[in-house]
Amino acid sequence: MITVTFAKIGLYAVAIFVLFLTPGPVWVAIMARSLNDGFTGAWPLALGVAVGDIMWPALALLTLGQILAIHPDIFLWLRYGAVLVFLGMGIGLILAQVNDIHLPRRLTLPGILPGFLAGLLVIIGNPKAILFYMGILPGFFAVDALTWRDIMLICLVSAMIPSVVTYVLRWLLPGQRFPRVWHNHAGL
Repeated sequence: MITVTFAKIGLYAVAIFVLFLTPGPVWVAIMARSLNDGFTGAWPLALGVAVGDIMWPALALLTLGQILAIHPDIFLWLRYGAVLVFLGMGIGLILAQVNDIHLPRRLTLPGILPGFLAGLLVIIGNPKAILFYMGILPGFFAVDALTWRDIMLICLVSAMIPSVVTYVLRWLLPGQRFPRVWHNHAGL
């Protein structure tokens, strides 16, 4: 039985949407693959991102459940820790000076498997993801009361919102409206 309310999952979906609107590594990856190979390069990456977006909240919820069982007051300290980490990362980002951006060739290798792995590794290689989920999930849900179906729903929303936004982002890129196959056969 699902115990989370529609209002809580809806608010969580809005938070995930707002988070995904901030440019980051997934934006760079989807733009690189879309501009390089169009739809053919973008969809495997989006699938890899979706798998990663299922994995992080699941691991965070399972980890938080274990921590809560050992020490119930740890959430207070985790929240302060998350705030400090995000504050430090934000200051570092503001102070960072980027003069030139180089995309690794591995990001744009053609094919389904390289695209999927690129998307998965972009998410798995993002160290702030688990901290984000560990910091934000207790603010939306009573972690100690979640059922396995609740966790599945949270993971589904965590993957679905970025997947839809990734597809829309890819769709908005110039000259990327239709899959390359359609260009070849429809004369577009």
